[in-house]
Amino acid sequence: MNTRDATTVGLGPPPNQAGPRGDCELQPGDRVDKYIIREVIGEGGFAVVFVAEQQQPLRRVALKLIKLGMDTRQVIARFEAERQALAMMDHPNVAKVFDAGASKEGRPFFAMEYVPGESITEYCERHRLTIGERLSLFIQACEAVQHAHQKGIIHRDIKPSNVLVTVKDGTPEVKVIDFGVAKAISHRLTEKTVYTEHGQVIGTPEYMSPEQAEMTGLDVDTRTDIYSLGVLLYELLVGVLPFDTSKLRWAGYPEIQRIVREEEPDTPSVRLLMLAGEGRVIADKRRCDVRTMLPKLQGDLDWITIKALDKDRTRRYSSASEFAADARRYLNDIPVLAGPPSARYWLKKFVARHTVGALATSIVVFALLAGIVVSTTFAIGQARARADAVEAVALLYEARHSRQESAGDAEEMLLTVVDLLRRLGKEHPTLVSALNSLADLYMSQQRFEEAEAVLLEAHAVLDRAPPDVDLQQQRDVFEALAVLYDAWDKPDKAARSRAASAAGTDHD
Repeated sequence: MNTRDATTVGLGPPPNQAGPRGDCELQPGDRVDKYIIREVIGEGGFAVVFVAEQQQPLRRVALKLIKLGMDTRQVIARFEAERQALAMMDHPNVAKVFDAGASKEGRPFFAMEYVPGESITEYCERHRLTIGERLSLFIQACEAVQHAHQKGIIHRDIKPSNVLVTVKDGTPEVKVIDFGVAKAISHRLTEKTVYTEHGQVIGTPEYMSPEQAEMTGLDVDTRTDIYSLGVLLYELLVGVLPFDTSKLRWAGYPEIQRIVREEEPDTPSVRLLMLAGEGRVIADKRRCDVRTMLPKLQGDLDWITIKALDKDRTRRYSSASEFAADARRYLNDIPVLAGPPSARYWLKKFVARHTVGALATSIVVFALLAGIVVSTTFAIGQARARADAVEAVALLYEARHSRQESAGDAEEMLLTVVDLLRRLGKEHPTLVSALNSLADLYMSQQRFEEAEAVLLEAHAVLDRAPPDVDLQQQRDVFEALAVLYDAWDKPDKAARSRAASAAGTDHD
């Protein structure tokens, strides 16, 4: 357990958002019931977490002490019911809850297994774990959640600070903590305490499922944990969350609900490209570079993550074990169960969220989309893909006649086209044309790092293409890189790119 645990549901924001540390008067050596306080390791809006010692049996525990102001009698009753349910769990990746009660002042507490570890994201970043190594730890978290679900327990607040990594006999081991705590105090989150005095939402909106955002609790089932696991996987893969953290933290609750329920996240591979220069740092933390990391994300990992994050819970994985099984299939080079949503489904989502008049009427983009119909027919050779491509163009054609949109949305539309092409066939040369258009847009805005990343992806796509692909596309990409490097004041790279273009050889 570490100080990040203070952000759990029921605890509220971290200390710098919740007031001074002096909110708790207990000092080392003080007693709470049968536990002796040793040190504070976390504090938030609803509770303080201590390392404490129990004499009989002799052990260290993490003691979560709820602050004054809650309905103690009802809360303690729920705590006790949860403790009894949690006592049934016995899994190596689940931190146990030993006890529940109240201090002499009437403040409810949980006594839990003390886990001297760090959050899964911090551990992975600090040790620069590869994507495969991160997935292996993530699978352990899924197995812990599956065990709880089999016991009828939903976590409700899966996030890095509740998924800790400790080292046992030299091997990292995941421990999921705080099962049942969110449920025991969740009724308060639908009443007076939805907002703090500064207008902050209590809880963890970044990891909250769309049905949790409703705040009624009526539609929350095990699939809400699947969504939160999907957010965690997204963060493990690309180092950021599907939605902007600061935007969620400072938004009013109606806006948080709208974002979580309506906005569709970019796939991990698209998000990596959009991070531009920061993407290099992220890739380095995974012991690779952007060029080698992109192919790892595109396809299976994109599909696995987006399936877990689907707004429609019936389209998510039906269980945590199914989620873990698909991650194992990826690691073992076995086809995954998750697949790309059909182009029709995916574009309907886009059209429902945006108007696409200005860009859809562009003859270049429309011709590009129309080209998908022809090219994917031969490249993929599947009737479903042909039908999806036709429907995709039909949808955009319909949208361009019924809606209007400013040219400022050109980037988002191009990203949409690029992602669609990846879903239809990530190795298809048609993708290169879309990437070149996106790079042109970035260059016009002097976003050189992003333009470079996109052009390098285009080069990687052509490298994977069949040998009979027209070499002119490869030369065009090198020439585009040369123009980029000229504008970016990198003459040596520009010269190498032009030499590669002239020779039709690989790019250094």
